[in-house]
Amino acid sequence: MGMLAKIRRMHIRDGLSLREIARQTGLSRNTLRRWLRQAEVVEPKYPARKNKSVLDPWAEQLRQWLQTDSHRTKRERRTALALYQAIRAQGYPGSYNRVCAFVRRWRVEATAAPKRAAYVPLSFALGEAFQFDWSVEYLFVGGLRRRLEVAHTKLCASRAFWLTAYPNQSHEMLFDAHARAFAAFGGVPRRGIYDNMKTAVDKVGRGKERTVNARFQAMCGHYLFEAEFCNRAAGWEKGIVEKNVQDRRRQIWQRAGEQRWPDLETLNAWVGEQCRAAWADMVHPEWPELTLAELLQDEQMQMMPNPRPFDGYIEQPVRVSSTALIHCQKNRYSVPTDYAHRMVSLRLYPTELVMMADGREIARHIRSFERSQTRYDFRHYIGLVERKPGALRNGAPFAQMPQPLLVLQQHLLKYPGGDRVMAEVLAAIPVHGLEAVLVAVELALESGRPSGEHVLNVLGRLKEVPRPEVVAVALAVAEEPVANLDRYDHLRQEREASHVE
Repeated sequence: MGMLAKIRRMHIRDGLSLREIARQTGLSRNTLRRWLRQAEVVEPKYPARKNKSVLDPWAEQLRQWLQTDSHRTKRERRTALALYQAIRAQGYPGSYNRVCAFVRRWRVEATAAPKRAAYVPLSFALGEAFQFDWSVEYLFVGGLRRRLEVAHTKLCASRAFWLTAYPNQSHEMLFDAHARAFAAFGGVPRRGIYDNMKTAVDKVGRGKERTVNARFQAMCGHYLFEAEFCNRAAGWEKGIVEKNVQDRRRQIWQRAGEQRWPDLETLNAWVGEQCRAAWADMVHPEWPELTLAELLQDEQMQMMPNPRPFDGYIEQPVRVSSTALIHCQKNRYSVPTDYAHRMVSLRLYPTELVMMADGREIARHIRSFERSQTRYDFRHYIGLVERKPGALRNGAPFAQMPQPLLVLQQHLLKYPGGDRVMAEVLAAIPVHGLEAVLVAVELALESGRPSGEHVLNVLGRLKEVPRPEVVAVALAVAEEPVANLDRYDHLRQEREASHVE
């Protein structure tokens, strides 16, 4: 359009000839003559020149792959290099740069396409609702790069959020995430908004019909909030927490990925500090003059009080093996040998396992999320080695005893009957306690010639009740007795003779 206007000005207004215009513009006189004869001032459009490319036979295939990947999560989408290797296996002879240029051009066109979906902005009252969601992050924890499931809980009104990382998305993790979030917020909203996660919904029915998990309902009843579930594939219905997943990934988790964490507790403590710092720095999107922390103070007054944490364990029956071990998620844990071959109840917590039998706790272990691990407590096998002391020499549970006991065992096993003596020392642990026995063993080892009798003697002296201190008090006689010899004669009288005899 600019060139046509310029030609018309040069010919009509300035009176230049076609030859002169052709010389200045580089256009032919036939083109100029045809343009000037048009009734409408419309610059003609010429079809774009089509240059053949070595990529043309695979262009449609690439478009289909890119269109398919656009419906996947970002972690599952194929890179340009993966697409190049795929078409190269089909016979593509060109370079990788051409594939990269094609992918960039397709993404620009897809981004420029107008979005068909439209949404209604939502508004929530203070203390009305919160939204919950999970995300997947990868961090170095305990020396290994691990996949972590991160629980996101965000208040809809104040936009305060809380993050907690877990090894998986099981029920006990879900319950613990709610307990931590409500404790951080200082209250419980009246409504919770979720997607149709399997730990909360057993079956999705028509419309809003849901078959809610019994344990999840128990948690909702404990905290007194109402659970509301989104429609299928309608993540925008909880868009506040969905955006929180993206924002925190760029902020908190990007910094967390640059560090190495010894365990999850250390990581979660650091993440909690980052959340509180963000509350103080971030302004509210609807009230820019207020920070999230300031608005959270107002929302706390509208929320329900936070009760004691929900006892969110998952219970299942397990059978104890002949070696006094139970199996849980590819790992084994010990219980007292008295319960061998019996059924016990296993309670799973986020960080611990508790074994119950006859209505009381019989064992407790730190939970392991590795595989093929065996966790022993040597105290569970003390009752058995009293009857079978020979098992002490190669017993796997006793290899994990405290160091003083291991040193004493090495010394005693050098002599005949040492295993039986060591069993007698271990038998004192249920009676006097592990700490007292360790002190007695350390004192015996310091003497240089420890023995079972020495340890039990020291333990007996440690446990001996101290005698009360004797206070010497001099007694003074207020009235001295008078010698009365007549009493002897009185005893010899006849009426007393039978008594004396």
